[in-house]
Amino acid sequence: MITYEGQLYRPPSEANSLILQATIGCSYNRCTFCGMYRDKRFRVRPLDELRKEIAWAAAELGAAVDKVFLADGDALVAKARFLEDVLVELRAAFPRLRRVSCYASPQSLQVRTPEELDRLRAAGLTQLYLGVESGDDATLERLDKGVDAEEMVRVAAKASAARMKLSCMILLGAAGRERSVEHARASAAIINRIQPRFVSTLVMTPVEGTPLWDQAERGEVDEPSVVELTREQREFVAGLELEGSVFRSNHVSNQLALAGTLPKDKQDLVNTIDEVLADLERRGPGRRRRPRSL
Repeated sequence: MITYEGQLYRPPSEANSLILQATIGCSYNRCTFCGMYRDKRFRVRPLDELRKEIAWAAAELGAAVDKVFLADGDALVAKARFLEDVLVELRAAFPRLRRVSCYASPQSLQVRTPEELDRLRAAGLTQLYLGVESGDDATLERLDKGVDAEEMVRVAAKASAARMKLSCMILLGAAGRERSVEHARASAAIINRIQPRFVSTLVMTPVEGTPLWDQAERGEVDEPSVVELTREQREFVAGLELEGSVFRSNHVSNQLALAGTLPKDKQDLVNTIDEVLADLERRGPGRRRRPRSL
């Protein structure tokens, strides 16, 4: 059978995928807002263990498996040869397999050579989820992402050059109230440079056990209100200039669920946000948003 260590996390779009925990935890694990892997020591699982789990899934699920997500938070950082072996096993086990994906940190993309990414794409790793979070360098430093905007664009370009589909996430509220506009505009600008196949927004949420939580408890996080978050999302979406990208704000942290394809649906998305914003503003001053878990 397939086993998981600790709590399992995956993108919303991987709800119907087979989840294979190729690595445990996250090798970087320093982002101030992220509490997903702080209770785990990062390590790569033995290939023999994964072979047994893949064989079990093939026997039990077989042709039903057409998508596989490689967990945990940083599978791409494992050695390329190891990942190729896992991909070969998956392709042999599941005849209907059409997509294998994983999270990709900027750090894991830094260590992968273009040749390695080409080989992984040829072996079946076709989609990466990259937490861009912001295009504003001050905000990226505050979040302790470990890279600036230029480096984020550079590593994303490596994945695109290997013909891997990129799904990029932006964190609304990440800059607080003071730099909200700068964050929104810079985030649209970096996404325009990356041109990912998918782009989504989440809302930064203090989670217990993280530096962000501690900062919020000390009153050091000036969290935007619902109205201010909606304005920030409007500024971000209005600034997007994408060709054939799918936009979603379907994560549970979002106040407003949106979906569309850009550029075709851009104006409709902006109009929807404007309608919601007008309604919120009619209700009076926006309340602070302080949810404590995702």
